[in-house]
Amino acid sequence: MIAVDWTALALGSAAGMFMSVLFFAGLALGMKRAIRTELAVQTLIFSAALRISLFLASGWLVVMQAGPWAFAGYGIAFFVCRRIATSIARNQIPQEIGE
Repeated sequence: MIAVDWTALALGSAAGMFMSVLFFAGLALGMKRAIRTELAVQTLIFSAALRISLFLASGWLVVMQAGPWAFAGYGIAFFVCRRIATSIARNQIPQEIGE
């Protein structure tokens, strides 16, 4: 039987939730800014590069500090937050565009 390090899993989940909220808030902010500017592609590229690098760097720090179970919690938290963020985004689409 595999011994699960519940403390590391919880630590990774907490860090993953926090960073995922920042990641998707940054995505929303980047999209809003890109829509309002003539340099949309550059804005989106910069936003993506910044968000991805910060997310991966924080994930690396969590893994180095707490081990592989923290990595599992970090990844699971990201996918849970992603599911929530996409559900919220779908509910905010106006009806005439969504159909």
